[in-house]
Amino acid sequence: MTATGSPRASAVRVHLGGDHAAYELKEQLVAWLRLQEYEVVDHGPHVHDPQDDYPPFVLRAAMAVVSEPGSVGVVLGGSGNGEQIAANKVSGIRAALAWNEDTAALARQHNDANVISLGARQHPAEEAIRFLQAFLDARFSGDPRHQRRIDMLTEFEATGSLPPLPATTVAQQAEQAAPNT
Repeated sequence: MTATGSPRASAVRVHLGGDHAAYELKEQLVAWLRLQEYEVVDHGPHVHDPQDDYPPFVLRAAMAVVSEPGSVGVVLGGSGNGEQIAANKVSGIRAALAWNEDTAALARQHNDANVISLGARQHPAEEAIRFLQAFLDARFSGDPRHQRRIDMLTEFEATGSLPPLPATTVAQQAEQAAPNT
């Protein structure tokens, strides 16, 4: 049982990384995660420095998630956009920017996201905690259509080869290219 009384089978390791704009929110999330009995790894920043840059912290958090299957990541910035982009540069990361509880849960359920990105200037801590809780509680649905899409992206990431177009799209393109008679 967690401190709030909700059961959890085992401690999940959560890696966090951000920048100065999200320093205070990161500290609040670290404290909340620990209270919920998650295993927390804070990749920084460890002090508020208005001149810091997010890539050193976010990339380390993302790389740790990939190196520890079953762990998840939280990346944070002013908007969360740059941090999501940075995390997604790490092979094997599926980072999703969440702006409400639904997008946080759907990131896991439909996209098997392993990193959530949050914008500290966009949401108060109470909201961000709800988004993070939704993300952590959700599980990948395993639906074949969602898995197929993830597999296409994984293949593209590995090889650079575009997935084939659906047959209906190919037929529509051929029809549009055909001269009118």
